[in-house]
Parts: sequence; C-alpha cells; structure tokens
Amino acid sequence: MANIHNFEVKTIDGASKSLADYKGKALVIVNVASRCGLTPQYAGLEALQKEFGPQGFAVLGFPANEFGAQEPGTDAEIKTFCSTSYDVSFDMFSKVKVKGDGIHPLFAALTGDEKHGGEIKWNFNKFLVDKEGNVVGRFEPQVEPSNPDFRTAIQKTLV
Repeated sequence: MANIHNFEVKTIDGASKSLADYKGKALVIVNVASRCGLTPQYAGLEALQKEFGPQGFAVLGFPANEFGAQEPGTDAEIKTFCSTSYDVSFDMFSKVKVKGDGIHPLFAALTGDEKHGGEIKWNFNKFLVDKEGNVVGRFEPQVEPSNPDFRTAIQKTLV
C-alpha cells in the first residue's frame, strides 16, 4: 500500500493539507456521519484525542454520505454539528467518498491495503496508522473507541 503520508486532503474549511504533516504521529483515520446510530462515537474519539494527543497521536475524521445518506450536510454544517454537539477538537476534513465510483484516493489506498483492506461497510470504520504512515490495524464500526483491544492497539503505535 502507498504510505498515507503521500496523500493530500482538504480540511473541513477547504484548505489543502498534506498528510505528511502527521509524520511522527500515530493516527486513527475514520469515516464519520452526523445522523448515524454510531454518531455518539464522536465523544469516544474526542476522548482518545485528548488522552493520547500529547503522546503523538491524532484522530482524523472524514465525513462520508455513502451509508444511509447519514451525512447530508455541507462541510460548514458538519463542522458546526461536531463542535456544538461533541466539542470535537480533532482534525476534520471535507466530505469524501469512501467507496465506489469517485472514491477518494486515500480511501482507495486504505481499502486496497493487502492486510487491512476491503470495502468499508458502514460509518465509523477506523484505520490505525503508525508513525511512519503504514496501516497497522482496522477496526469495524461496532468497535467503540473505548474498546480495550482498540486502545491497546493505539498504545502500541505510540511506543
């Protein structure tokens, strides 16, 4: 798989950002949605950001509308929802396609990964990336951010 540090993305405010800016940090890349039964995971993701952020960790949220049209808003509406409903401080990005025609190149690479790939089936799929930009784990939507196995995997990337 291509190193994720080689990708360019757009922030939720529309600015270009290189994922190379995250070199040296462990990451969780997650496709998010505001009107999903799993939306409360925003709170758990924010808790992870606050706990592990000072140790070189970042959550990267990518809104997507492929599943049940549960992220229909504009980037500005999504940003407002995240800040007012969950006080999200982790980095959020512009809405992307995470499967099918028009899939964002980052998600094409993530889902094409030999070991951790495969089509994303729902919102809040979490890809764990090490400090060098390699995907080292994938956690399905039903795995809560507080899940002990998920937390342990994050901690291992911080060593």
